[in-house]
Amino acid sequence: MRKPKSTKKGSTNPRTKKTFSSKKKSFSARGVSKKGKSTATKKESAPVKKPTDEIRLNKYVANTGLCSRREADKLIEQGKIKVNGKVISELGTKVSIKDKISFNGKPLKTQNHVYFLLNKPKNYITTTKDPKERKTVMHLMANVCKERIYPVGRLDRMTTGLLLFTNDGDTAKKLTHPSSEIQKMYTVDLNKNLKVSDLDKIKEGLELEDGFATVDSIHFDGEKLNKKKLILTLHSGKNRIIRRIFEHLDYTVVKLDRIYFAGLNKKDLPRGRSRALTQMEVNMLHMIKSKKGPA
Repeated sequence: MRKPKSTKKGSTNPRTKKTFSSKKKSFSARGVSKKGKSTATKKESAPVKKPTDEIRLNKYVANTGLCSRREADKLIEQGKIKVNGKVISELGTKVSIKDKISFNGKPLKTQNHVYFLLNKPKNYITTTKDPKERKTVMHLMANVCKERIYPVGRLDRMTTGLLLFTNDGDTAKKLTHPSSEIQKMYTVDLNKNLKVSDLDKIKEGLELEDGFATVDSIHFDGEKLNKKKLILTLHSGKNRIIRRIFEHLDYTVVKLDRIYFAGLNKKDLPRGRSRALTQMEVNMLHMIKSKKGPA
């Protein structure tokens, strides 16, 4: 058999009709040296930002537990906040942890955020101070932590149940702002049976002296024979709204107990006792969003 002629450099193979190049592919052109090492130039990494201890002044003030960031902005604009003895009225000013911040001449120090839940008993006023020296909820929370905490929202003196305490001004503002529509659930005991017709009126909404009052839901609690006990859910934050709804229909609220607030309940929490929130509960509060943005 006749052997095929060897193909010369740059010639064409008659069977495959492929042209053979005399030049070998250069490894360096692909970024690889003959020894297998990469010769491609490395991309320059982005410059690393240096850590800083500076934060906005309004955030610093909020972290002290004095108020929310929005309220801190107002204090700054009013010239009530000083940095190192100098009045700062420009929003967006940044400060360092080394700076001395004061409000009305009193030094402010940042704190770790803490959150506590109290099962409030009767005859305690929801305020930090009372000029008449009556018992306040702060008496019940006096020794739970070293941070300066305050109640979120209000429960009147005779109302019992869930009350949240914190030094987190932003979260407190968000939970009490109407746009967040925080849901609250109560058990209600009346002085007499509630008529079904009045129950329907409450469901439809009532016109009170300060506007239209609505509830999310209302139904009898337990046996239908006992129409004095109800469970009511709403998100309104109007003062004494539940008592005023029933007073409008000629009923008296004998007992009012808040059993649910912003996803929190008072399971296994005795009356008059408090507990720290779990990390999961804190995360849940932080996930709640106001329709008008952060407080």
